[in-house]
Amino acid sequence: MTNEKGVVLTEAQKKSRRRRSLAIGLVLAFLVILFYVVTIVKLGPGVMKKSELPAIAVVA
Repeated sequence: MTNEKGVVLTEAQKKSRRRRSLAIGLVLAFLVILFYVVTIVKLGPGVMKKSELPAIAVVA
């Protein structure tokens, strides 16, 4: 059984990877918020009101 560590990154590579991961996370969070806002805007203000559907009569 060998004790291999695999690829060892330099400090500069670790820093670069962290910045890239952070940038991807921020872009993803921005897109989630953007899609949420666009959905709410497209649905309009009526989506927050209670539905005023007529009651359905049950025939026994």
